[in-house]
Amino acid sequence: MEQLLGTGVALVTPFNEDLSVDVAALERIVEHSVQGGVEYLVVLGTTAESATLSKSEKQLVVDVVVRANAGRLPLVLGIGGNNTMALVEELKTTDLSDFDAVLSVSPYYNKPTQEGIFRHFKALAEASPKPIILYNVPSRTGSNMLPETTLRLAHEVPNIVAIKEACGDMAQINKIIQNKPEGFMVISGDDITALPTVLAGGAGVISVLGQGLPAQLSNMIRLGLSGDSEEAYEIHNSLSQLMNQIFEEGNPAGIKSVFENLGLASATVRLPLVEASATLKNKIGLSLKALDKAHV
Repeated sequence: MEQLLGTGVALVTPFNEDLSVDVAALERIVEHSVQGGVEYLVVLGTTAESATLSKSEKQLVVDVVVRANAGRLPLVLGIGGNNTMALVEELKTTDLSDFDAVLSVSPYYNKPTQEGIFRHFKALAEASPKPIILYNVPSRTGSNMLPETTLRLAHEVPNIVAIKEACGDMAQINKIIQNKPEGFMVISGDDITALPTVLAGGAGVISVLGQGLPAQLSNMIRLGLSGDSEEAYEIHNSLSQLMNQIFEEGNPAGIKSVFENLGLASATVRLPLVEASATLKNKIGLSLKALDKAHV
């Protein structure tokens, strides 16, 4: 899965004022990401507010991204949840011909045991016609997929090819990197740990900020992958304030504020999320201006 090396971006779903999907804005964001040099696009992840999209809206988002991308970059589709049987059926019946892999989050709310998490992903991998990227994000799911479980899946289930690891714990990430089978990819799920993960032997990042600042983020990751840690950390340090700010009031409220600032899309989100506050928008605007002045 060399196509997953580098920077992927978890695309937002932009909305109009009436909360309908803003197709034109989504096309602009795809083009902005492609032209900015990212390596692949992730469709219908958490950042897309997929939990609040209807089935027809999800299909619309997929159709728009596929059309706008026009085969230029690899695509990854988010298919995850806490109903294993329903997901197995979805994987068997969804047209995945435009996608290179499926990103699937560890089951949330149910709080399964590690054995339950293992069996869940094994069932999905056996049903999926495309490779599976595991997604561990304990802050959202309520349970942490331990390194032992990730490594067991990596070693025992051939169709599981990577993990998007958003535990925020470099000790956990390092344990996976040090014990993974050859070819299994460890992808950072947090912008702030992206460079440390790459320098430890990871494969890159699935980024939120990267769709707003694709050139800077993807350049940082490429420098990290080539071992140029000093220059990579210069970029990391210049972006770290924004990396934190965009999550201060929840995702994707922050990154949508970035897009509003850049004139690419509105900052509108759907309930139960709310738009970034005026205070946060001002902070994000100042950070973007500082980056622009510094020519980062």
